[in-house]
Amino acid sequence: MSEFDVLCIGNAIVDIIARCDEAFLVENDIRRGTMNLVDAERAALLYERMGPAIETSGGSAGNTAAGVASFGGKAAYFGKVSRDHLGEIYTHDIRAQGVAFDTRPLEGEPPTARSMIFVTPDGERSMNTYLGSCVELGPEDVEADKAKSAKVTYFEGYLWDPPRAKEAIRMTAELAHEAGREVAMSLSDPFCVDRYRAEFLELMRSKTVNIVFANEHELASLYETSSFEEALAAIRKDCDLACVTLSERGSIVVRGDETVEIEPVRVPEVVDTTGAGDLYAAGFLFGYTNGKSLGQSGKLGSMAASRVIGQIGPRLQTSLKSDAEQAGLL
Repeated sequence: MSEFDVLCIGNAIVDIIARCDEAFLVENDIRRGTMNLVDAERAALLYERMGPAIETSGGSAGNTAAGVASFGGKAAYFGKVSRDHLGEIYTHDIRAQGVAFDTRPLEGEPPTARSMIFVTPDGERSMNTYLGSCVELGPEDVEADKAKSAKVTYFEGYLWDPPRAKEAIRMTAELAHEAGREVAMSLSDPFCVDRYRAEFLELMRSKTVNIVFANEHELASLYETSSFEEALAAIRKDCDLACVTLSERGSIVVRGDETVEIEPVRVPEVVDTTGAGDLYAAGFLFGYTNGKSLGQSGKLGSMAASRVIGQIGPRLQTSLKSDAEQAGLL
C-alpha cells in the first residue's frame, strides 16, 4: 500500500482574488490571461488598488493537491512559505483541505509569496505573482519518505523559475523512480514553456517525467507549431502519457498509439477560470492512481474543472468525492 496517491511540488502562494473590469487591466498595465511575475513594490501597488478579495492557499500544484484530497485521495505537498501571517494562512488552509504539508517554513525574509488575481466578467484570470519565499524551496526540503511512497509525484512547470527548486524536483524524481513510481508535470503557461522549452523536452525525453499535463496553447508553444495535430503527434512520442485540455471542447489523452477523447462537462456560467487546469490534473491523477481507466480518469478531471470554473477561487466549497458519486463517476 502506498502512503500517498499523489505528491505535489509547487510554489506555495496565497491567492488574493478580486473581480475587475477590462479597463482596470489596461489602466494598470496587466497582461490579460497569463501569469506575470512582479516584484515586492509592484505587488504592494496592485494589492492597494484591488477591490474586495478572497484570500486562500493557492499555487498551481497546491490546488491540485487540495483537489486530490477532496476526491478522498491521499495527497502530500512540498512548498516553501515564511514564518509570517500569510505563511500561517497558507499552512492552516492547505492542511484543512486534508493535504499532508510538512515543509519547514523559512525564518525571516523574503515573505510568503502572494498572487493578485484579477477576474474579468468573462471569467478570465490575470495573475500577478510575487514569488517571495517560494524561491527558497531547495533539496533540503525533499522528504524522502514521501517521495518514495507516492504513486505519482506531480510538479508545476512554474517551479523552473526559482533555480534551487529544479534541484529539489530532480532529487524527488530520482527517489520516486528508484521506488518504481511515476513523475508528472504541468507545462503551466505558454510563457513558462517559452522560457524553458529545451529543458522541458529534456525532462520528457530522458523519462525524468512520465506524464505531462498541458493546454493546447502550451502544447503549441512547446513544439513551436500552429498545428495541433503535429504537436499532439510529437508529445505522443516524447512522453509516456499526455493529457491536453481544450477548454470548452473537453480534453484528449494519449498514451502510445492510444487516444481517448473526453467530453467537457457543461457549466451554466463560467465565473472564474482560476485553477481549472489544476483541478483537471487532480481529477485525472486521483482516477489514475486508483485504478481507473484513462477515460474514467479524464471524466473525473473534466468534472473537477467544471466545478471550479463555476465559482470564484480555486478552493471548492463542496466535496469532489460526493460530486463524483452523484455523477456516477465513482
